[in-house]
Amino acid sequence: MEIINRQAKFNYFIEDTFECGIELLGQEVKSIRQGSCNIKDSYAVIRNNEVFIINMFIKKYQEASVFATEETRRRKLLLHKKEIKLLKEKVEKEGYTLVPLKLYFKNNVLKVLIGLGKGKKNYDKRETLKERDIKRRIETELKNNWFYIYKNGKILDRGW
Repeated sequence: MEIINRQAKFNYFIEDTFECGIELLGQEVKSIRQGSCNIKDSYAVIRNNEVFIINMFIKKYQEASVFATEETRRRKLLLHKKEIKLLKEKVEKEGYTLVPLKLYFKNNVLKVLIGLGKGKKNYDKRETLKERDIKRRIETELKNNWFYIYKNGKILDRGW
């Protein structure tokens, strides 16, 4: 089970990624295993040399007791001190943002992939859309025309 933040790579230039653990309750883990989690609007902050993920939505587990927790509470991320120090320097001095990219299970332990990124401007987003559109057109053209003459990785002529 993987939960991916598709908007993150569209809205940010991701410079570096870090794999970290997350501190959760049992009912939250069960809910994530069912796939009822959203990390689209979430982000991470550093407070008192600890990293927290904020605004991550985890739906309440149906079979949980009456003492269910808040759905968007802040949750602690587990990183080494060196990694936290490096992240803190980048965020404070260079203006980076910590964005969760993916939630996944690794050996039955939930991991979060955090990206260190800078926000894109509107013209950068348009460029990304343009590149994606060109790539899609090339793929459909290659799919529709089945015979090509290649030389040194370039298309010289196409046959029908």
